[in-house]
Amino acid sequence: MCGLVGLVCPGENEAERARSAVAGALRCMRHRGPDESGTWQGGEVVFGFNRLSIIDIEHSHQPLHWGPHDQQGRYAILFNGEIYNYVELRAELTKQFGAVFATDGDTETIVAAYHYWGPAAVAKLRGMFAFLIWDKARRVVFGARDPFGIKPLYYAAGPGGVAFSSEKKSVLELAPAIGIKPKVDEKALQHYLILQYVPEPESLQSEIHRIESGTSFTLTPGGKPVVERYFPATFRPRTVRGEADENRLYDEITEALRDSVAKHMRADVTVGSFLSGGIDSTVVAALAKEHNPDLITFTTGFERQGYSEIDVAAESAAAIGVKHVVRAVTAQEMMDALPLITWYLDDPVADPALVPLWFIAREAREHVKVVLSGEGADELFGGYTIYREPLSLAPFEKVPGALRKAMGKVSTKIPQGVRGKDLLRRGALTLEERYYGNARIFMDDQLRQVLRTYNPNVSHKDVTAQPYRESEGWDPVTRMQHVDLFTWLRGDILVKADKMTMANSLELRVPFLDPEVFRIASQVPSELKLTKETTKHALRRAIRDIVPAHVLNRRKLGFPVPIRHWLKDEMHDWAVENVRQSQTDQYIDKGAVLRVIEEHRSGVADNSRRIWALLVFMIWHGIFVEGRIRPVVPEPHYPVKL
Repeated sequence: MCGLVGLVCPGENEAERARSAVAGALRCMRHRGPDESGTWQGGEVVFGFNRLSIIDIEHSHQPLHWGPHDQQGRYAILFNGEIYNYVELRAELTKQFGAVFATDGDTETIVAAYHYWGPAAVAKLRGMFAFLIWDKARRVVFGARDPFGIKPLYYAAGPGGVAFSSEKKSVLELAPAIGIKPKVDEKALQHYLILQYVPEPESLQSEIHRIESGTSFTLTPGGKPVVERYFPATFRPRTVRGEADENRLYDEITEALRDSVAKHMRADVTVGSFLSGGIDSTVVAALAKEHNPDLITFTTGFERQGYSEIDVAAESAAAIGVKHVVRAVTAQEMMDALPLITWYLDDPVADPALVPLWFIAREAREHVKVVLSGEGADELFGGYTIYREPLSLAPFEKVPGALRKAMGKVSTKIPQGVRGKDLLRRGALTLEERYYGNARIFMDDQLRQVLRTYNPNVSHKDVTAQPYRESEGWDPVTRMQHVDLFTWLRGDILVKADKMTMANSLELRVPFLDPEVFRIASQVPSELKLTKETTKHALRRAIRDIVPAHVLNRRKLGFPVPIRHWLKDEMHDWAVENVRQSQTDQYIDKGAVLRVIEEHRSGVADNSRRIWALLVFMIWHGIFVEGRIRPVVPEPHYPVKL
């Protein structure tokens, strides 16, 4: 787990001049790799790397050079992530092609696989990854990002070349070298305020983009990346007939999870696990305990009833027999840390849960270098309560389209708070119109009031249209899962997981987001995902002998950070001051925002999530555009080798 910077220039002279700029771009993400740092220039490319050593610690230094026996040094690779089946791939490459390896790590495995199998090698990788390979013989860069988007990869193209990095701030450092001047992207800002994150492939600044999850690309010096999708994330629910068939499916889920966790435990350093009160992290921790009897688990929460899973997590830790570490977070700590956390984020993400995640990652790094976590289970196995919506709205599907639209108009006449108003409104909409992921922050009428640059032609459909096209003909629940894989999961869940752990030089691994686990999860029929009693039914059945009974059927907490209360009390004055100091008048009507804050304080409406989204944007703008806010970024206090 590391941080990479790659610069592909039009010619060798430009590359030689840019080497110092790459070294500078590395410095602002030392947290991603405090163990080693270095740059290399060859031909038209400059590669830079910060390493967090996890596997083959004494070797596998990067940039790593490799070539077959008759073409030594043909390739140079930068690789951020982990390949969990690298042992098996090395054996296959050796047996089939006689491949020779100089290290015991996974980095060399990727470049050898690319040499022998070409771009098709990417589909063989089980892991989380973003990498660049320079082939000096063909003078081409090949790169890829993992199927689900666990590891980030930003890029920008200008007359001076194409810059890549694990963090956007490093691309911003290289902007002058490649001749671009990024500015706030107003369309991306509107998407952010609707969704609480900036959807891929864009960032909040024009000219800087992201290589999308599940894609690979080629690039020749002087050109732009040519991208292809290698992982379409297709769901194929199978027909389950009878109890024996059903139990066979549950056994396959258990076997896939057990195998994935076993492979995710491969490391030359200590591996711990995050542990909340839910089944996802609990099953991961329980399976990890089978490989490490001394496993340490970590939980965060708040000292406010209804907003903490600390007690349940402690009970789970005791039941599975692991050492447990807890870190509670206060409102003052959240306010103090938010500017620094926003700097680490690169783009605003208005999910308050990322703040306590940053604190528990900092605590965990004092004990371990790697943690496992349960992200992805809800998207793969149907865990969100919103997935029940098609069941409650099924009667509306039988109503002719014109009549459904009329029902929608009727709903607008019903006073707020009257029972059935929202059901009627949602029932009048098609799935594509009403569902665009788990987070819905600003509705159009609310957005018009605060966003000066509001554009009625910008919609969530800009983001969801493609996933809906790809899932045409699937059942509604499966279509919602598919949409979330390409929006919510990679835009919010995985961004906060990567950024908050890497900010603390901690590697996070997510065993649910494994191609083999997805292969089985994609076959679960909808009737085994959701029942009248619970979500993730098939997963719960598969792991009922692994997790403690008190967790198995426990309801999800939902929105666990108490900002609704804090923005009325402890955080109110802080929020008002941040709005007043912000220099975002070009985009935001600050007077309207202050009214939204006071409405919330008086109890007229729960505006907490909208307020938080605006505050995070304003703090982001103060850091990356105004330069008014300058967080003090701590040097990694772990041993550094330069």
